[in-house]
Amino acid sequence: MTLPRDFLIEMARKYALSPEQEDAFVIWFSSSNKTELEIATELHISNSALTSRMSYVYKKFSINGKGPGKYGRLLNFMTAEYRKCKASDSPTSNLSEDELNGLVQEVREKCREMIQDQCGTMRSLTMSQPIDVSDLYTNVNILEKITSNWRREIDELRQDFDPKNFDRFGLGQVTETIPGLEAVEKYSKLMVLGKPGSGKTTFLKHLAIQCNQGKFQAHRVPIFITLKQFAETEGKPSLLEYITQMFSDCDVFADQIAVLFKHGKTLVLLDGLDEVKLEHNSHVINQVLYLSEKFRTNHFVMTCRIAAKDYTFDKFKDVEIADFDDKQIATFARKWFQAKEAAKAEEFIQQLRENNRIRELATNPLLLTLLCLVFEESAKFPGLRSELYEEGVDILLRRWDETRKIEREQVYKNLSLQYKKDLLSHIALTTFLQGDYFFKQKQLEQYISDYIRNRPDAQNNPEALQLNSEAVLKSIEAQHGLVVERAKNIYSFSHLTFQEYFTAKRFVERADWQNLVSVSPITAPRWREVFLLTTEMLQNADELLRLMKQKIDALVAKDEHLQAFLMWVKQKSSSVKVPYKLSAIRAFYYDISITLDCACPNPYLSLFEDCFNSDIAVYLGLDIGRDARKHSDINLDFQLCCVLGDAPTFIDVRELELQPELKHLLLQISSKKPDYYLSFDLDAYLGWWSYNVQPLVEKLRCAIIKYRNLGHNWEFNDSQKQLLHQYYEANKLLIDCLNSGGNVSPEVREEIEETLLLPKDEVKQYK
Repeated sequence: MTLPRDFLIEMARKYALSPEQEDAFVIWFSSSNKTELEIATELHISNSALTSRMSYVYKKFSINGKGPGKYGRLLNFMTAEYRKCKASDSPTSNLSEDELNGLVQEVREKCREMIQDQCGTMRSLTMSQPIDVSDLYTNVNILEKITSNWRREIDELRQDFDPKNFDRFGLGQVTETIPGLEAVEKYSKLMVLGKPGSGKTTFLKHLAIQCNQGKFQAHRVPIFITLKQFAETEGKPSLLEYITQMFSDCDVFADQIAVLFKHGKTLVLLDGLDEVKLEHNSHVINQVLYLSEKFRTNHFVMTCRIAAKDYTFDKFKDVEIADFDDKQIATFARKWFQAKEAAKAEEFIQQLRENNRIRELATNPLLLTLLCLVFEESAKFPGLRSELYEEGVDILLRRWDETRKIEREQVYKNLSLQYKKDLLSHIALTTFLQGDYFFKQKQLEQYISDYIRNRPDAQNNPEALQLNSEAVLKSIEAQHGLVVERAKNIYSFSHLTFQEYFTAKRFVERADWQNLVSVSPITAPRWREVFLLTTEMLQNADELLRLMKQKIDALVAKDEHLQAFLMWVKQKSSSVKVPYKLSAIRAFYYDISITLDCACPNPYLSLFEDCFNSDIAVYLGLDIGRDARKHSDINLDFQLCCVLGDAPTFIDVRELELQPELKHLLLQISSKKPDYYLSFDLDAYLGWWSYNVQPLVEKLRCAIIKYRNLGHNWEFNDSQKQLLHQYYEANKLLIDCLNSGGNVSPEVREEIEETLLLPKDEVKQYK
């Protein structure tokens, strides 16, 4: 039998023949009257070359053995395939639209249990049992333009950087998105890319369930295929054969599947192209191309990790799953906890809002699942955040693939897990020291190359020395998602949290605290998290904390005016009898004095900062909200604040027992009442206040200094104000490190607390 050339070409593409093999195959089986010599001549090759080509053709079609019988067996196989194709033109292929819809309903009904079994549940990480996808699924958003294809410069990516609000550094900012279901409707062939754990499989499962229930694309039958399973099926069937066999278990016949495909009645969901082994790639890609091109009126959705896609499917639209935003995180959390305890969901969301570093991780559904699992046990996040980050890193580097029995081709598979962590730590430290959060691909490849070459065991690890740094980078991105391409050839860590964590990890491994304290501006907000993580990861943090204290004290040691101020803070704090540590009282008076001294004496401006709402403020009678003035014998501190604010509003001398001079001045101030109309004219009011009240305030300040040692006008210049702010923030960091959960000896803890905010001479005297 002579077979048509177009059918032969189709079969050649279906079985992934090379162009040379295809030419020989088509001529051989479409021209039964030609000799081997004539065919070889037509192809401009020798007889031996023709024999070699056809030998590979037989292997592609799984026709084994020797002798002329191979030609007959292959011809018989193709004749049967040709007849199957002709059979699809039978009367069942010419059904009316109503009959086709009836067939869709019939097939969906027969396959309902199979689809539910394939896609109805999910289980991740340490979940004790599977849960229904519908109970947890959170609608995904889709980026129609792949972020790694953006042509942007580093300066453009950094333009949203706010050095005063470092936590809000916009590493994850994206362009506009569209809902996932809308993207599937919009594009008939869709390649959904995403980072590890971004929810690609769950998205496909949701599509399958929604379609099977008639809630999405009700005119189609969902077909969910795990490409890894298909690729490893014995006998290497075609994708159409695999689907037909899969549906035959549900009593759906091959001709029914053929009709559905012919009339565009299927939604084919192909999951995990990146999970297919390299040896099976060619077969899978060719099968997807063949099926999607032959039955182009059907809808196809395929998923793949974003950096693992080397082959471009011309007819598929590439899109990317966007990170979860705050709304999606909240939705996920409420669904997670709804069956257990709704209040816990709200507490989870609130604690995320209060911890931006942990919230960063929650933008990834896999890591969000980890956070929910951790929170579920104790209704709070771990005291040691480094342990949480370590678990997240371990999931991305190893456990996520292991739990799903996925073995990936790794250019650095001979490197241990610790080696990979060391490499990431090297990259993190190198970039963080330079203040780089985005880095060029070539620069990053050089860091990788330098690290591998300079390893102490490099000479004993020839595999490592031969690694291609570009291939290593792509492997890290594709398989772990810890480093991602933000724009064309520009990379960053997927989360700033991971860059900080690996930087701290590097310092811990080196145990070089002198270097950490010397190279890092301790007052810079961007170093705060590194210090906190380093402290809690150390087996003993004494040396690091002592070095931090020395560097902090040195900030103000050379300025005699600031030293005088610190001495006053010490003296004033010692004169107050309250049941709090002296260091806490010093911090209170430091804060309140800086607030008053640096504030503008504008009666319309509030001078009340958080220091007035502390427990110490309440005890001293300085808490505005609780009106504790009546219960304090030192309430003049509060009255000073009132005087420096809108004095006529606050002063009530009947509540005070004061020295005559103070009482007289307060009575004078409280007697000053502006005319009613002045409250509607700011300039007029300010003029009245400056003329009538301001001189009395200055006199009152002098009296308060005399009787209460409070209200000094320190007249700090701008440089000193900035230095005092840095000094205070650095001390707050030191205390946070002290209380971070790290291992600190009682002696060092006491030493730091007792010498906090003291002038240099007092610190020396303590030691």
